[in-house]
Amino acid sequence: MTLIATEALTKRYPNGVTALSDLTVDVSPGVIGLVGANGAGKSTLIKILLGLLPPTSGRVSVLGIDPTSEPEQVRARVGYMPEHDCLPPDLSAAEFVTHMARMSGLPRTAARERASETLRHVGLYEERYRAIGGYSTGMKQRVKLAQSLVHDPDLLLLDEPTNGLDPAGRDAMLNLIDRIGSEFGISLVVCSHLLGEVERICDTLIAIDGGRLLRAANISTMTKASDVLAIEVTEGADALAARLTESGLDVRAEGRDLLVPLADDTTYDVVLAAVAALNLPLHRLDQRRHHVSDLFRDTAGEPAHVG
Repeated sequence: MTLIATEALTKRYPNGVTALSDLTVDVSPGVIGLVGANGAGKSTLIKILLGLLPPTSGRVSVLGIDPTSEPEQVRARVGYMPEHDCLPPDLSAAEFVTHMARMSGLPRTAARERASETLRHVGLYEERYRAIGGYSTGMKQRVKLAQSLVHDPDLLLLDEPTNGLDPAGRDAMLNLIDRIGSEFGISLVVCSHLLGEVERICDTLIAIDGGRLLRAANISTMTKASDVLAIEVTEGADALAARLTESGLDVRAEGRDLLVPLADDTTYDVVLAAVAALNLPLHRLDQRRHHVSDLFRDTAGEPAHVG
């Protein structure tokens, strides 16, 4: 079954801005990353998929349904986790998620049971009766995820699900998303501008820029491991860089990562020894992959099949 299909999908706003231009893509079920910079057209595409915004031209289907002509049928089978804070602070998570279950058509008792079950899945069962206004950012993100799941959808659209989270919170959310896809068998579209996070959990990737398709393909065909080791510690990066340099490694900083050439397995031993000697919290240590963005430069706007 085709999960999402678009053909020459175009959206122009009255002010002359073209948000999507001739977007053609065919997506099979799985965990799909939708990536692009701010203003690339990701949010416009999500609104069209939900039937909240009509396209200017072209065709689109979600789970075999046209959201332009049958938006209610699409939204009955699709869960949506918005990027921005949209939660009522005075309600408890149990009350809010139950309300969203009732909105989907579940009877009162079934809605309460389904809300409790869903909040258990996202790790909020013990906190479900607390007012949402007192929740941390990570807990609020989990409430948004729970309300998107409560009506047992076939597809989830998650818009920037790790927004505002610290490294530990990002890891927890990504692991939860991965579990939903693998254990629950629900297809997901994860919308993000953070390519590294998407690469960790997604089977396939769709990249758009300026409303045009850059590339769509399986992750494995778009990235490959490099001979560089990436290290991320939550504190003490400068001290670690100095210690690794003293050990004879060529160290380069890139964002949160320290990058060192991977000569052989002894490089791992040197890095782990330095981290242990400095008693630093190691967040990540793995072989760096080429950035997906590097692969898009020569593949502008071509139709693609994903799956």
